[in-house]
Amino acid sequence: MAFDFNHLSAVGGDILPFVARPSEGESVTIHQLVAEYGAPLLILDGDIIRRQYRALSAALPGVELHYALKPLPHADVVDILMEEGACFDLATTGEVELVASRGVSPERCIHSHPIKRDRDIREALDHGVKVFVADNADELLKFLPYRDRAQVMLRVSFRSPDAVVDLSKKFGCAPAQVMNLLEEARRFEVQVVGLCFHVGSQTTDPRQYVTAINTCGQLITQARAEGFDLRVLDIGGGFPVSYGTVVPEIHGFCGPIREALARLPEGLRLLAEPGRFIVAPAVTSVASVMGRARRDGRWWYYLDDGVYGSFSGQIFDHMRYPLEVIGGSGQVEPSVLAGPTCDSIDVIAEDIALPELQVGDLIVGRVMGAYTWASATDFNFFRRATLVTLNGAGQVQAVA
Repeated sequence: MAFDFNHLSAVGGDILPFVARPSEGESVTIHQLVAEYGAPLLILDGDIIRRQYRALSAALPGVELHYALKPLPHADVVDILMEEGACFDLATTGEVELVASRGVSPERCIHSHPIKRDRDIREALDHGVKVFVADNADELLKFLPYRDRAQVMLRVSFRSPDAVVDLSKKFGCAPAQVMNLLEEARRFEVQVVGLCFHVGSQTTDPRQYVTAINTCGQLITQARAEGFDLRVLDIGGGFPVSYGTVVPEIHGFCGPIREALARLPEGLRLLAEPGRFIVAPAVTSVASVMGRARRDGRWWYYLDDGVYGSFSGQIFDHMRYPLEVIGGSGQVEPSVLAGPTCDSIDVIAEDIALPELQVGDLIVGRVMGAYTWASATDFNFFRRATLVTLNGAGQVQAVA
């Protein structure tokens, strides 16, 4: 069953997104899904995951796409991407266990957390994962007991002030440190096979990638000249998606990246670690109004989902999600959408223009696949949203 989130029909003032069943000529509305599974609800569309993966694959030919589980570490996502031939980027033992439980070959996985406990390395190796990441000498030392089994990529830092989340602030060595770390690794007899970087999440300027690729290419050339066998470059993730604003179309965005990759030294295995780009557009949230109050001259609407739940990304991921109303009547006026918990920080939107809503009306959130379900909590014992997967095969599966 394919969920077409772009197919909207105005009926009686309501916005009704439809689930299309082309073979049966039927449709299922959000109201019907809420009636069956309740609210709050997250609707995962497998066809959108496939579309996003294929678009990025076409934009980066010759680059192995390793889906980064962090934004949405869900079994159905793993299954869909495994069918597409994707590889996987893991950072924790829990993520290793998830892909192993779905039958993913360890040869299709890398472990990219730059800072690890000994048991993280050991447990990943026990599952068959061989490629890891380090960004300092102390981290390289952790591989001494496993130097016959493990391969390491050095993570290089490239600060990106324009990225929504600057991931090089916390991890990565300066380019000037790479040769010294390679010498340290050679002294420890730890096998370094390549370099990696991450220019930051929601990067809208491809020149950040180009700069990093060019610098890494120079470092690889220098390292090879000094006898180091570097044969992998991982360009990370950060590819942008639209949250209601204009972002570059992915094939055009990747044009300068493709050109930079073509100038690299020969014989490199190229990897990327997309996360948000794959899953963010694939999930729609549905919350219901559970109460309302007139406060300071405006309506406050209290939803059964909030920033401690599916809207957690507003705090942790610095995102604001496009919102729509199913229901309501009358003129729009400045209103407040609040979450269900007893905490005053639990406010989704202030000064949002809404018609007057009633208890039971629905608020639909778009582009909610990344850092929402993954970071939701059960704070105040409000249960997190049920996630329903629409996989395009005529099946609906609900999970907690």
